[in-house]
Amino acid sequence: MTTLTFAQRRKLKKEAHHLHPLVQVGKAGVNEAVIKSIDEAMSTRELIKIKFVDGKEAKRELSREIAEATASEVVTIIGNVLVLYREKKEEC
Repeated sequence: MTTLTFAQRRKLKKEAHHLHPLVQVGKAGVNEAVIKSIDEAMSTRELIKIKFVDGKEAKRELSREIAEATASEVVTIIGNVLVLYREKKEEC
């Protein structure tokens, strides 16, 4: 996966502004079920928001973990919301 440029990040932040969080990370933290639901959401969308309800102190570490597990890029973390991007694969 390539790293996003500043211009790409800025564009993606603008696109993500109106989105609502699709997944919430709660007391259970990041587990297989959370990763699976994020991966499923990213199979239909390139850009998603994830809200940290618990584990707010470790959100940067958890964000990297989520991005690695889903082969996506962290666009930004604003407050307790993570924005992830994964380019949609071309279907044949």
